[in-house]
Amino acid sequence: MNSVLNAVAERLQTADESTIRIPEICEATGVNYGSVYHHFGSRDGVIEAAYEMIFANLVEEDIEVMRAVNVAAVSFEDYVLAMRPLVDIVNMGDDRRLRRALRLRILAAAHTRPELRVMIGSSQARLTDALTDIVQYGQDRDWLRHDISAKSIAVVMQALIFGRNLEDVSATPLDDAQWAAAMGTIFAEVVKYPPEYGIA
Repeated sequence: MNSVLNAVAERLQTADESTIRIPEICEATGVNYGSVYHHFGSRDGVIEAAYEMIFANLVEEDIEVMRAVNVAAVSFEDYVLAMRPLVDIVNMGDDRRLRRALRLRILAAAHTRPELRVMIGSSQARLTDALTDIVQYGQDRDWLRHDISAKSIAVVMQALIFGRNLEDVSATPLDDAQWAAAMGTIFAEVVKYPPEYGIA
């Protein structure tokens, strides 16, 4: 069934789900039509499984980027240097814009598909947990503020990232430099500089 999911997922990334025809997918993959319905239950079941696969893959790729922060940061300077590119990586560029839009599209689909919402919930929880771990790593070393919970910071960071999608559709959107400057300022608000920096 992986070939079916991959074929549906590929089409979902470039076209509306209303264009998905399971007989066409079966013909393209060589998978028996009856087997697909036996395994997934319905056309909606196939589409939801493909959405879940896309969402999970995007999440796992982001988690891999985040893991590098914990591995690399052995000092305050290392942590800040690792975090700033992380903020840029997950925010800027056409590829990231498309990734954010795709995840939001899946979230929108889940609004009217309770089963899909449950399916993607565990992936989203893993992403939040991974980002929370990075924030907690900084808090444990007294590099970040302690008056805001690690998970709250992680959720706010994600809200800012996906909030940019609203700006993406603006007739006059912020450019990457303006966005990077804003994100850098927001990130600085949660940083707890060591005393030797002389920054309150």
